[in-house]
Amino acid sequence: MGRMAAITYLEEPAEVRAALSPPRRELLTALREPASATQLAAALGLPRQRVNYHLRVLEAAGLVELVEERQRRGCVERILRAKPGALVVDPAVMSGDGDHRDRFSQIQDQYAAEHLVGVAAGAVRDVARMQAKADESGKRLLTFTIEAEVRFGAPGDVHAFTDELTEAVRRTVARFDTGDGRPYRLVAGGYPAPAATEPTDDTTEETIP
Repeated sequence: MGRMAAITYLEEPAEVRAALSPPRRELLTALREPASATQLAAALGLPRQRVNYHLRVLEAAGLVELVEERQRRGCVERILRAKPGALVVDPAVMSGDGDHRDRFSQIQDQYAAEHLVGVAAGAVRDVARMQAKADESGKRLLTFTIEAEVRFGAPGDVHAFTDELTEAVRRTVARFDTGDGRPYRLVAGGYPAPAATEPTDDTTEETIP
């Protein structure tokens, strides 16, 4: 598992199991601010021994880190905190399919939802791993993101749009592609935008004159 400035990336099943159990999720949330086992036990209403057990599991999985050690009443009090950033799980761990990239790469239909999911999963893994290495070496990973929303009048417009976009990308790539340059992977995908949730009568705010 790598450490990142904005992401804690989980690629081992043991790490995922350590993070997903309810008491450990509570501890990870509480440990956004440094705390000791004694403080956590009091805040969460749990036995200190139980808290210590879960903290050891989380620390072994690399999900929490030691901030400092304090002398307290003749004992050493360990202050811990959760690793910074959001938790991102390698899609292969959740699918249980270690060779899912090879399986998805065999899908040729660019309009298949399974193909989009496979490509997106690969992008999550690749970028997260490279970001982990960049963070460890104190470097910045240079990426770019383009987002847009388009409203199609008919289903057939999706194919026409894809053809035109593909040609535009091909021309742009040909313009900037350099034989000895650093290769970048460009991924473009589209999916229906989720419908906006309409407020119910119970949540609608009233204007009071």
